[in-house]
Amino acid sequence: MTIRFCQCPDAQTPDKQMFEMGIFPASFTRPKTAFTFSLLNDFIMDNLECGTSAMNYYSKIRRITSQTFPHSVLDRYRELMRVVRQWRQLKLLKWNGFGHERGDPKDGELALFCLACPQLGINVTLPAEYDDARPGWLYARLLVMDSNFKAEHLHPAHPEDEVWLTDGKCFIMRRARYQAHLTLARDSGEWSECNNHRAVNQANTSRHKLEATGIGGCACARHGCFVPNSMVDFQKGERQMNMDYALCNALGHNTDGLSRALTFYDVNCQYNKYLRRRVADSLHLTIPSGMEIV
Repeated sequence: MTIRFCQCPDAQTPDKQMFEMGIFPASFTRPKTAFTFSLLNDFIMDNLECGTSAMNYYSKIRRITSQTFPHSVLDRYRELMRVVRQWRQLKLLKWNGFGHERGDPKDGELALFCLACPQLGINVTLPAEYDDARPGWLYARLLVMDSNFKAEHLHPAHPEDEVWLTDGKCFIMRRARYQAHLTLARDSGEWSECNNHRAVNQANTSRHKLEATGIGGCACARHGCFVPNSMVDFQKGERQMNMDYALCNALGHNTDGLSRALTFYDVNCQYNKYLRRRVADSLHLTIPSGMEIV
């Protein structure tokens, strides 16, 4: 397809002209490859509902272009992957009200949380005092904590090329601050006193080929909604220093005015014993003032 850009003195730059026509360029200086907005939306829907990978989707596009000789179609898989990441980011900003904002979203502002959990100024007004009609447990934050060791991540081949578009703005923690916490935090090295629990006893298990051995975090115990900016990755096993960061971030998300939090964790008998001490010893961990953790 041949495209001629407007050369008028007051014309927009070529990339902006393409955006106005519903085309997303693969590069912005001298664009030669582009994808239509409808194709990008179609891929995101295919990926979401059908689990279609980008490789399979692009193979389908090549076959639609030339059913007889699909391999004769130029390989633009790498460009598709890069553009889709940018497209997802733009859509995410738009959906969360940042389409016309110049400011950078704060931590967790591009993620949605539970609609039912009490959040002052969003879905609830706190009573002056609790009674039978307004029991205190109704205004508590209920959190479940757990991990997933299937979500592994290998060390990147070219770490210098890694770009985090939503660093800390969705569900995963902000990398720099999290790494600063891990650098200063001390390993518990504590052995489980209850039923030989593997989550405690294997907390320091390391696998050197992996950048992340798994992930852990906090979710609403009422409806299972993950708390924004409270998901962390593991460098070894399910260590307390990792889950401390996840819990403190979760307790700080829209909890103004709440005085109680209930946590459900399969190793709470070990984890909660010295939680307050670990938080007090850390420069990067805080629990809202006056909040009781049960």
